[in-house]
Amino acid sequence: MLLVISIQSLSAQSSDSALQYSPILLDSFFAYDSSFSFIKFDEDTLYYASDSSVISNFYKKMDKITSERKGNLHIMHIGGSHVQAGTMSNRIRRHILKYWGDEPASRGFIFPYSAANACNNPKDYCISRSEPFSLIRNVHASYPSPLGLCGISVYCTNRNHSITIKMNEPDIDFASDTIILLGRSNGFFIDPILKEDTIYHFPDDTDTSRGRYYFYFDRPINEFTLYFPCGVADTFFLNGILLKNGKPGITFSSIGVNGAAVSSYLRCYNFCRDLSLLPPDLVIFGIGVNDAFDSKFDTSVFRNNYLSLINRIKSVNPDCAFIFLSNNDTWKKGSRGRYYVNQTGPLVSETMFKLAEATQGAVWDQFNIMGGLGSMAKWQAKGLAQKDRVHFTVSGYNLIGDLFYNAFIKKNNKQQQ
Repeated sequence: MLLVISIQSLSAQSSDSALQYSPILLDSFFAYDSSFSFIKFDEDTLYYASDSSVISNFYKKMDKITSERKGNLHIMHIGGSHVQAGTMSNRIRRHILKYWGDEPASRGFIFPYSAANACNNPKDYCISRSEPFSLIRNVHASYPSPLGLCGISVYCTNRNHSITIKMNEPDIDFASDTIILLGRSNGFFIDPILKEDTIYHFPDDTDTSRGRYYFYFDRPINEFTLYFPCGVADTFFLNGILLKNGKPGITFSSIGVNGAAVSSYLRCYNFCRDLSLLPPDLVIFGIGVNDAFDSKFDTSVFRNNYLSLINRIKSVNPDCAFIFLSNNDTWKKGSRGRYYVNQTGPLVSETMFKLAEATQGAVWDQFNIMGGLGSMAKWQAKGLAQKDRVHFTVSGYNLIGDLFYNAFIKKNNKQQQ
């Protein structure tokens, strides 16, 4: 079965808080406006390695969990600014939950990006702060504190800082009965405090050697406030949050940092340590745009960096499967403000196919599906891409999420036959 998408009114849509146009599972065709003919809808598929046993095993596990309603499956989407924005990831997450039905499993890893100034946050959870936190990202060569899985950290130095987190999916219950903070204090030993409703909680369990603070609740909660009682010489670094609810099913986490390349995640000292809290069964890789923006882009270095990151993930779960997303078409800004096509798109796609072969995984060739070299200008003309011709609009990210999900679910339908 294929996903039928009507995109006749895409340019008029502005919000991803709910599905703006619903996917309908029908047979063998797409319904779309003919003016979008530059998009290769008929090539919207996953391409598999000659030996695709690893990813096939993932689909078998997914079918077993969803049919028996027992056990858990963790899918993780890792990337740069496309993933930090959260729109595409949440689109895929919502499709998966709608397709399988029943109550959702845990929300998984999140990060309070907008606790810092000028840092955008996914819209499926809301962040408010008492005052701005300072920010560390893995795009820099060095940092005052080691980074972990999320590749980013916010930190504070006085007791006036607080962060409130609230789930923002009214039709999906992501309330959690276990909340694990990933972080560390620099200076006096600091226990973060969590407030839900009018009740203040100290951690029920603390593992400072691994930077973990555990909070358990006798009922699920979907809003809470974090306080960090820093003294004069203290700093608390918050590296991420894991939300759990103990329900069976599929968890879809997204990890993204604006400007991140593959090498950025290799600099995260505690990447594996954090990942071990919720080992992934499938990683969807969307890293590559920032690597390929470098004028000295080297496909061998790019591939080897990816293999190093893959090895770290496999050290946590040797059976993890991988899907590689080739870059979207991108443009660079040249002299006099003029834009020109970045020629590295085909090189990245070629490398992704090699990585899929090396890992018995799959490729979703986004670059080809969206139209190849220069196609981002056409997406922009239709209101699907921003003026920088690197990032999509909300409508564009939603469409990309729809197309990926369609390719992803087609494989599962074939697996069941």
